[in-house]
Amino acid sequence: MEKGTLVEFKHQGQPRLGVVDRPEGKKNWVVIDERGQSHTLHPREIAYEVVGERYTPADISAFLSEAEGYIDPSSLEVAWEFLTESEESADPVSLAALLFSDQSPPLCYAAHRLLSEDKIYFKQKGDRYEPRPASQVNEIKHQQERETQRQQEWESFMAKARQGLAGEAVAWDKTDRPRIEILERFALLGEESSQRNQAVELLNAMGCAPTAAGAFDTLVAWGLWQPHENLALRRSQIPSQFSEDVLTMVQQRLQSPPPDLDDPQRLDLTHLKVYTVDDASTQEIDDGLSLETLEDGRQRVWIHIADPTRWVVPGDELDLEARRRCTTVYLPTGIIPMFPAELATGPMSLIQGQICCALSFGIVLGEAGDVQDYTIATSLIKPTYRLTYEDVDELLELGITAEPELHDLARWSQVRGQWRVTQGAITINMPESSIKVLEAEDDIVIEVLEDSPARQMVAEMMILAGEVAARYGQTHDLAIPFRSQPQPELPSDEELIQLPTGWVRDSAIRRCMTRSEVGVTPSRHATLGLDSYSQVTSPIRRYLDLLVHFQIKAHLRGDPPPFSSHEVTELAQGASTAAYEATLVERQTKRYWALEYLRRNQKQVWDVMLLRWLREDDGLGLIMVEDLGLELAMRFNRSVILGEQFQVRVSHANPRQDIIRFEEVAVEDVDPSLATPA
Repeated sequence: MEKGTLVEFKHQGQPRLGVVDRPEGKKNWVVIDERGQSHTLHPREIAYEVVGERYTPADISAFLSEAEGYIDPSSLEVAWEFLTESEESADPVSLAALLFSDQSPPLCYAAHRLLSEDKIYFKQKGDRYEPRPASQVNEIKHQQERETQRQQEWESFMAKARQGLAGEAVAWDKTDRPRIEILERFALLGEESSQRNQAVELLNAMGCAPTAAGAFDTLVAWGLWQPHENLALRRSQIPSQFSEDVLTMVQQRLQSPPPDLDDPQRLDLTHLKVYTVDDASTQEIDDGLSLETLEDGRQRVWIHIADPTRWVVPGDELDLEARRRCTTVYLPTGIIPMFPAELATGPMSLIQGQICCALSFGIVLGEAGDVQDYTIATSLIKPTYRLTYEDVDELLELGITAEPELHDLARWSQVRGQWRVTQGAITINMPESSIKVLEAEDDIVIEVLEDSPARQMVAEMMILAGEVAARYGQTHDLAIPFRSQPQPELPSDEELIQLPTGWVRDSAIRRCMTRSEVGVTPSRHATLGLDSYSQVTSPIRRYLDLLVHFQIKAHLRGDPPPFSSHEVTELAQGASTAAYEATLVERQTKRYWALEYLRRNQKQVWDVMLLRWLREDDGLGLIMVEDLGLELAMRFNRSVILGEQFQVRVSHANPRQDIIRFEEVAVEDVDPSLATPA
């Protein structure tokens, strides 16, 4: 090359023009650009050489101005079509002649720029450029369009993200969902998320903390999640909404109920006084109690169970949806029902004053509490009273004679409970609590459920119905899900005597209990003290109870059971898995709100008792917060004995991280206004 030659080279990735000034060493050249800056270049770094004229750095600006007026990439498509048809290749000189009908240096340089920067129509081969095949051009264009679309979607997403973080309302669309879901999975699974890296990139781009907590906070800031979003529920497979198909079928059933196959055989029991007893908030009323005095003076206990199978056909959309859910999930913030509320709290329930379909168990007990005789029938009943547990406790306590049936039902439940103890039933009396979150004020209410006569009465009658259902299934060789429990290895009498009576002893016994099992073969249930047992009393809320109804009702009609033994086994296995998952979600959600309640009441002083050691060497024990019925871990830095009672307050609580720490409070340090109410 000679001094004054105009050349193109790359500087910081961009094309730049410079004029050759002098050689540098054996191979390199010193080039001066229009700014007067010198660059030492190897010949390989020179991308293009303008031939035929000599230039100075001062000429570069005018040269570029002339050339850039012709650098229009859209003009390449015309050249590509012409050269493809003629099967010719091109170089800057020939392309300048083709496009501009001129081969002046600025226009040849413009042609060079078009060819060298083109990514669509031509590919370089040596010093020339060959037109790409049409199929390849179309694919490249498609890829570029997709990339442009992706870039536009990214920019749109980031704009919305910034708006959301600034507290502005955002209208997300379906193109935003993949990125939102990446953040949701990271918030749910943390480091275990398969898309952790993508989530971190998103959070970094938004200037948010690149952590699972940062993803959670971002989703809350956008208004997509609530500050107390139920992560345990989101991690589960539990559906929280019903599909349109299911809701459509509900309306069809309400307008046109299926034929009642049991209608000719339904026993008219509308003359009986029927008590339904539940919590005040319960809307799915699935059981009621009656007492009938027979001609010989004996009394027959009637346990009426709601008959949702009147509205469901095996294998239909409602049945399949109930199988998928398997159970109603009870959370402090509300329930996730197995059936849509329009049915579950309406025609499926035992509603006061209305004639309702039921599956009724009439049972005559011996004086000791054993089952002397029983009958099972599809029936019609008319619930007389809807009572709460508190209502019943008050009626029983006051001894009101206007409801003698209620008093006799309570008496039979006591007899029944004592009989089960003689059969080896294991009694554990640990406090249970109900936690409710009131949506309007976001208040948390924790209530300890007393083991009252009313609750004992209902529980015993439900167990009794389960024993009778199992007997019926066993007698008639019906494939129904039997629930059993292996005999646990309980602490010896010597070990129990050494423990304080009450909660400490019951906690030690409960720790030894084995999980119940479900199968089509009847077997003993150790805790209940029954040789066979089948849950049958909550068909609106548990699918296996519904399954028992299907099987028993078919047998009562003289029809073959709708489900084979193999099908019942498979359904029982699936339902058990789903029920276990639901139980975990319920426990984790309840614990979250319990910790949140304690966090909000950190100054409160609580009476607690040490139940048992979790790791005695580490000073980690399990305490009972007496007025809340909550069992939580606490670390001690002093010697404590089982059953010891003392006072604590919360030193730190973080429900989202599942952290709770207590500190012991000396009696003299307790502010009376913050002490646990007596």
